[in-house]
Amino acid sequence: MKKIVFMGTPDIAVPSLKALVENGFDIPLVITQPDKPKGRGQAVQFPPVKEYALTAGLEVYQPEKIKNNTEVMEKLKSISPDFFAVVAYGKILPQVVLDIPKTAPINVHFSLLPKYRGPAPVNWAIMNGEEETGVDTMLMDAGMDTGDILLTAKTHILKKNAGELADELAVTGAELLIKTLNEFDSIIPVKQDNNKAVKAPMMSKEMGLIDWSNNAVNIERMVRAFTPWPASYSMLDNKKVKIFKSEVAEICHNAVAGTVIDIEKDSFTIACGNNALKIFELQLEGKKRMDTKSFLAGYKLEKGSVLG
Repeated sequence: MKKIVFMGTPDIAVPSLKALVENGFDIPLVITQPDKPKGRGQAVQFPPVKEYALTAGLEVYQPEKIKNNTEVMEKLKSISPDFFAVVAYGKILPQVVLDIPKTAPINVHFSLLPKYRGPAPVNWAIMNGEEETGVDTMLMDAGMDTGDILLTAKTHILKKNAGELADELAVTGAELLIKTLNEFDSIIPVKQDNNKAVKAPMMSKEMGLIDWSNNAVNIERMVRAFTPWPASYSMLDNKKVKIFKSEVAEICHNAVAGTVIDIEKDSFTIACGNNALKIFELQLEGKKRMDTKSFLAGYKLEKGSVLG
């Protein structure tokens, strides 16, 4: 039975750990990020991987740092794992750590490498208008997602938002991880073409501010790329309004960008630099996320109102 040390933190990593458990792998240790305070009350919250690992009866280890950490090194060496399985762990592993597994350190990455190296590959694939993305398993080295590719699975992005696409890729990634471990000896690693590398840096809340003078197509992609987090937003009557679901309306207009040019029962339309955007789901500051029909029932929005 192969001995696996699993490293991962957010929701997207949970299906991979669950698949390892259900397929009978020996998992002597799960490493995840430390617990963090969250929300208005700043209550301490477990990472999703820790929550699942505890229910599965697995040992959980949450070091503050990996690099130059003697305790981590000794713990991992004492386990002597066959593989590391790393899925969205959130820290760069130094080469001295990557050299510990007897067979290989394997990473599950949610893009088609060398495109979208970094912590937000799902978001940037949507943002940049890619038609397809997918999952790679790869051998790990000390670089940022620069290792040799083992197996790949592709999927069409269509009109999925980042949350929906991440959920789909999480399941695909779990299946690919099991296939990679089971067939490892027969897989021929393929080197990445570094000249084609594209970075996928972390998203920030500030990046979500909508520029209505942009093309409606680009804004619609941005809305999907930022849903559910950190959310695309604008200002309406001096209040922040987050946009979660929208659709491009091919309309010729001469309105100022950001102006509400049409209001229907279940949507309203905002003029963009090119075409316009219909809004179907949003959240006004201090209110819950809701569909536009519910929003319009309780908010007096008028044609000519300007967001910005």
